[in-house]
Amino acid sequence: MEMYKTKDIYEASALLAYNLKLVRLEPEHNFYWFIFENNDVSRKTADRYWRGDLLVNAEQYADAIRTLKDRLFARR
Repeated sequence: MEMYKTKDIYEASALLAYNLKLVRLEPEHNFYWFIFENNDVSRKTADRYWRGDLLVNAEQYADAIRTLKDRLFARR
């Protein structure tokens, strides 16, 4: 099964705040990939993020950033 992946923590935080499922973190050299379930919603949500028209709750977005940073630093 193919997954949607990004190495951008802010994009990943937006996807997480949008309630998309983070499957795992995958290390590669000196960074991590954030791996999400690959479906039309993941890709369309990412596209909306990069276009600047994705709306998420600000508190959930901030929480998602903290959560992903905590997960990254727990792995180092």
